[in-house]
Amino acid sequence: MKNKIAWLSAPYVVWMALVVVAPILMVVVYAFTTAGGGFTLDNFAKMGTYTVIFTRSFQLAIVATIVCLLLGYPLAYVMAKEGPGFQRIAMVLIMLPMWVNFLLRTYAWMAILENNGILNNFFQAIGLFDLINGLFGTDLEYFRMIRTQGAVVLGMVYNYLPFMVLPIYSVIIKLDHSLLEAARDLGANTAQVFRKVIFPLSLPGVLSGVTMVFVPSVSTFAISRMLGGNNQMLLGNLIEQQFLGGAYNPYLGSAIALVMMVIVIVCMVVMNHFGEGEEQAVIL
Repeated sequence: MKNKIAWLSAPYVVWMALVVVAPILMVVVYAFTTAGGGFTLDNFAKMGTYTVIFTRSFQLAIVATIVCLLLGYPLAYVMAKEGPGFQRIAMVLIMLPMWVNFLLRTYAWMAILENNGILNNFFQAIGLFDLINGLFGTDLEYFRMIRTQGAVVLGMVYNYLPFMVLPIYSVIIKLDHSLLEAARDLGANTAQVFRKVIFPLSLPGVLSGVTMVFVPSVSTFAISRMLGGNNQMLLGNLIEQQFLGGAYNPYLGSAIALVMMVIVIVCMVVMNHFGEGEEQAVIL
């Protein structure tokens, strides 16, 4: 029976080897070689030129992850505490944007945030700019929202918020209510029950959500290119530029991608270790 199951899993193993393992091996090989095929570390040395882009990418990804956590945890908590009808409606509303193409959703935000976009036209129609100009003596015609770091973070939060809500919700809804009742019977108030019981037990969902938001945020290129423009280049844009742009250098691009993968893996390991420590503390 085991041999039969192993045989049935063979296509999956082959598929994973082709689409996951082989590309990673190619990235590793390119990162440590030159155009002539020789071994080199110069590709990693050249990355010092792009320190600003590395810093910006991780800063914006961390900000987007924190915002998603601050918005997603209360939403997931409320969903888990409400009845099945509310949960179904909330789940549909959360998942509904995911049914629309990623690029179309981002293009929609471009139309909203442009200098002559929907939001600025609305502010113009209600006389907000006239009020500000009258109070402060300025000649403001629009708010500059597009091609800013704020627009990039907004795009990340909008697109990746469901990835924070769903893991947290799936953990909270499965919590043993007898533990909450026991904490209240022992004299804990609502804040103490949440701080000492609910949040520690929901930490696996929080860590999963943080990982699922942070990883695509730090490596995104479509959101930063469409909402941030050339002034807000991130690591994803830099890697794309090395492979598809005029400065074609797949060796440097592979080195950057490899370093980014290592950093992301280290962050995931640290977060998982932190989560295990918190779980053990709750048990003790």
